[in-house]
Amino acid sequence: MTTASNVLDRVLVLEMVRVTEAAAIAASSLVGRGDEKAADHVAVEAMREALNSLYMDGTVVIGEGERDEAPMLYIGEKVGSAIGTGPKIDIALDPLEGTTICAKAGPNALAVLAVAEHGGLLNAPDVYMDKIAVGPGYPEGVIDLAKSPTENVTALAAAKGVEPHEIIVCVLDRPRHEKMIAELRAIGCGIVLIGDGDVAGVIATTNPDTTIDIYMGSGGAPEGVLACAALRCVGGQFKGRLVFRNDDERARARKWGIEDLDKIYDLTELAKGDCIFAATGVTDGSLLEGVKRVRGKMTTESVVMRASSGTVRWVKGEHRLG
Repeated sequence: MTTASNVLDRVLVLEMVRVTEAAAIAASSLVGRGDEKAADHVAVEAMREALNSLYMDGTVVIGEGERDEAPMLYIGEKVGSAIGTGPKIDIALDPLEGTTICAKAGPNALAVLAVAEHGGLLNAPDVYMDKIAVGPGYPEGVIDLAKSPTENVTALAAAKGVEPHEIIVCVLDRPRHEKMIAELRAIGCGIVLIGDGDVAGVIATTNPDTTIDIYMGSGGAPEGVLACAALRCVGGQFKGRLVFRNDDERARARKWGIEDLDKIYDLTELAKGDCIFAATGVTDGSLLEGVKRVRGKMTTESVVMRASSGTVRWVKGEHRLG
């Protein structure tokens, strides 16, 4: 019998790169064209086609939305070439993380995918999530959503052996974060404001080259699960709490089996067991180079990570045009 773990071992690690490459290449044709919906649509179509070529019984647990909102790659959609017979795999995906970025040709647009054994990824509703994340190498519990931004920066600075004003914080540039940004600047922190793409923002905390120490703020809950899959593979800490703006969003959460609406989730509650994270750059960014078209070919850069082994592979691809 082929188990999910066997497939994660033998097939899916590098196959996942082919899936994110397909979505990134499709979206790249619309970089800078100002049409977010069109770019997202072609990325979704390409990713779905690639997923359906894989030997698995896959279920989208985080996708483009609920079935009545998304015609393809909706939550609950079955994908793969062995539905009912192949190994059961849960899938979290964002065929184009940063649709606005792509439309405006900004940095850090990605095609992103995480897979895990059945039940390994939280079926997060499409609501906001308060997030805080750091990379590896710090004592457990150094970050805490129950504490203020100042308290978290102070604790992180102490763990790093620097002063609070030497900490660099990544924050989504949104009006809802104005108070937090003012508090951080009052203690002298450097702030990297990003326009979109908070999966890349969270992962940036794991890469010293970005100089980002900590990620703070609210963004999409599905993106939180995707980021946690990456952190599981390379190390780091993450805390998340779902944010509900109305009764409809609370009802949506309960529909997906979430009863404790105030729960603060840890990294391993959002992405547990063995999991794989893959991403391909659509536009150049802090994590990956974007798709390039040069002299009859395209080049891609991807990363694929695995939690059980801690392996990180960087994959450069060349693809013939036409």
